[in-house]
Amino acid sequence: MAEINRPDRRRCVRCGREDEWNESNHNWTISGDQGKPFCIHEWDINGTHNPIAE
Repeated sequence: MAEINRPDRRRCVRCGREDEWNESNHNWTISGDQGKPFCIHEWDINGTHNPIAE
């Protein structure tokens, strides 16, 4: 059975906001630059992250 490996960081390519995964509340939290409040965030998730853990 495959195990899912979710990313632990993400960055918006429009405004630069960076989020990290908070394991204690199981949600994304803002880390570093907060970006623009009304940005429709486009996260920099491309083909380099492999979601399937071995």
